Amino acid sequence: MKIALLGYGKMGKVIERIALERGHEIVLRKSSASTYEGLSDADVAIDFSVPDSAVCNISECLNTNIPVVCGTTGWLEQYDEMVALCKEKNGGFIYGSNFSLGVNIFFELNDYLAKMMSNLEQYKVSMEEIHHTQKLDAPSGTAISLAEGIMKNSDYTSWTLDNPETNQIHIDAKRIENIPGTHSIFYDSAVDQIEIKHTAHSREGFALGAVIAAEWLKDKKGVFTMKDVLNLDR
Repeated sequence: MKIALLGYGKMGKVIERIALERGHEIVLRKSSASTYEGLSDADVAIDFSVPDSAVCNISECLNTNIPVVCGTTGWLEQYDEMVALCKEKNGGFIYGSNFSLGVNIFFELNDYLAKMMSNLEQYKVSMEEIHHTQKLDAPSGTAISLAEGIMKNSDYTSWTLDNPETNQIHIDAKRIENIPGTHSIFYDSAVDQIEIKHTAHSREGFALGAVIAAEWLKDKKGVFTMKDVLNLDR
């Protein structure tokens, strides 16, 4: 399979190595200063760029009829536009706030726990996410996905980085050197605490999941998520 890498920073280089190990060919390594030359030769593109570049990269792929996997976060105010463009062009598109296979299992656990806790008013939920200091957005896309999972299964209506109101989930977003990504959900009562936590040990889990998503997306049409890739909607 021929892959175009849109974003050739630290994550792009890890994705490249894993893709090559899995027998794929890299036909484009796009940095912010380079062009899209080679994109049309790709079977699928993987975007791990920066928020300001993601929409342009996704649009270019869909307009060139190249399926695209996007793991860039911080641009989701334009997500619906990209979904509409994908449908208009009959393209293939996967966005994921986190492509780690373990995190996507964690998403499912978070949803299930939120359902179990929804009628226990004595427990108040909060979250913590820790990432490396180069991460540009806060809270992380993964933390927002986790908060949305809680909200759809409870009476919580929004999240905040500040002091929370009654129906708000507080997210404590920390930036610490050399932390690939740690996400914790806490349910606190006067007598105890329930915690679920996912800790990434390296970037490789994110990269492997992105390559697996790209392998799955090749030749498919539509808008998908990692639930589709991992067959979690059973």
